[in-house]
Amino acid sequence: MISTRLAWTILAAALLLAGCAHDDKDAYTEKPVETLYNEAMNDMLDGGYTKAAKAFDQVDQQHPYSVWATRAELMSAYALYQANKYDESIVACNRFIQLHPGHRDVAYAYYLKALDYYVQIADVARDQKMTKQAMDALQEVVRRFPDTKYGRDARLKLDLCVDHLAGKEMEIGRFYEQQGDYLAAINRFKRVIDNYQKTTHVPEALQRLAECYTALGLKDEAEKVTSVLGYNYPGSPWYERAYSLIRTDAPNEFAAATGGATKPDEAAAATPDAQKAAAAPSQGFFGRMFATVSSIF
Repeated sequence: MISTRLAWTILAAALLLAGCAHDDKDAYTEKPVETLYNEAMNDMLDGGYTKAAKAFDQVDQQHPYSVWATRAELMSAYALYQANKYDESIVACNRFIQLHPGHRDVAYAYYLKALDYYVQIADVARDQKMTKQAMDALQEVVRRFPDTKYGRDARLKLDLCVDHLAGKEMEIGRFYEQQGDYLAAINRFKRVIDNYQKTTHVPEALQRLAECYTALGLKDEAEKVTSVLGYNYPGSPWYERAYSLIRTDAPNEFAAATGGATKPDEAAAATPDAQKAAAAPSQGFFGRMFATVSSIF
């Protein structure tokens, strides 16, 4: 004969299974595709982005071959982006791209994927792996859809990414300079000049180079880089700082290098031929640097 305790155990298990079955039945309620899609959109408008993403997934699961299902896949990715669930949004975008490579909205899927990376870019004090991933994704948008609004916006965001990477190099260079590790700092500042010529960080990089060369006693190199800075950025405060540094250290030599000028504005007003002669050494790094920096103006 079955004991009372065993009987109760069997009854409890049966009730638990029945409850689970009832919950599953309530969780999956088949509805018309229009109803599911509209409910998901309402969740979006109410700011319930995570709930909306799940609702859009239901559209795809219950009506996988409908036109609404394709739209729902992309809307789910967008809802996840709005919910700050960027990794999940990237997965959803990749899925849409793989399933619908020729869809008219596939450009937006690529763009949304790039945004998922872009909004996660950390400040310059942190690792820039996400910045590089954002650049790769944005370049893919530009390459595939250059004449679309997504391609145009991606180009603008690419410029910001490049500026961000240059800012990271500058931060590291300034740290090395503060620590007295001038050779390491020089390498970082040169990298900004060589690799990020169109960014706003180039004038400061040139001025920091002048500081580092002066600290190492390399007066000629400091004068050369200051001449490059004055020729390309005559009105920059970074030029004024570099000029003051060089004038204090070697006033006669630098005056000759800037066509006899004694002030930053006078150096800027020197003839182009005199500026070019002072700014373009015959060989070495600064000869190459002058050619690359001046080419963007």
